[in-house]
Amino acid sequence: MASKDRILRQKEETRSNILDAAYTIVKDEGWQGLSMRKIADKIEYTAPIIYEYFSNKDAILRELTGKGFTKLAKELEEAKAKFSKPEEQLEAMWMAYWDFAFTDTEMYQVMFGVQMNCCSEQCDAAKMPYKLFTTVIAEVMKNSNPSEEVVKQKYFTFFSVIHGLIAINIINKSDVMETINNQILKDAIGGIIKSIQ
Repeated sequence: MASKDRILRQKEETRSNILDAAYTIVKDEGWQGLSMRKIADKIEYTAPIIYEYFSNKDAILRELTGKGFTKLAKELEEAKAKFSKPEEQLEAMWMAYWDFAFTDTEMYQVMFGVQMNCCSEQCDAAKMPYKLFTTVIAEVMKNSNPSEEVVKQKYFTFFSVIHGLIAINIINKSDVMETINNQILKDAIGGIIKSIQ
């Protein structure tokens, strides 16, 4: 039994090493620089061993996407926990979302397809941030007893504005934008929150 556990641990460790190597390559060279051969070289394995764990590069991208959404959900929960009023929670969550996009830009790119193709199959973890946001939006709007569809529309209002601003900044790195981003972001979040109260 101990040897089975050891083998399982080794397999999980190898899988984790492959993902870590892939992400390190992406941080250094961008998503276009990622290949199965480079991953194999990075961890000093042969390419066929990589294929034992992941059938192709898309499988690695899907796994990294899931990890990204899980990490984002955790950061959103932490931001939410700092406040008791739903309006403050919502603002803190969108600010955490913004911070995630720029502290882990490569992950954000693969999760949302900014300057690259994201995985066509949506992973279950992608639903976590959406559920967190819509729960708080519904709480902010509770006096108007909104339908699920209205809450969803409000979520996409936030998402469209904030994701759009993030994408503009990722694509067009500009010192001018950096100086006004926080104000634009706070104005947008504050304006949308006021409109749904």
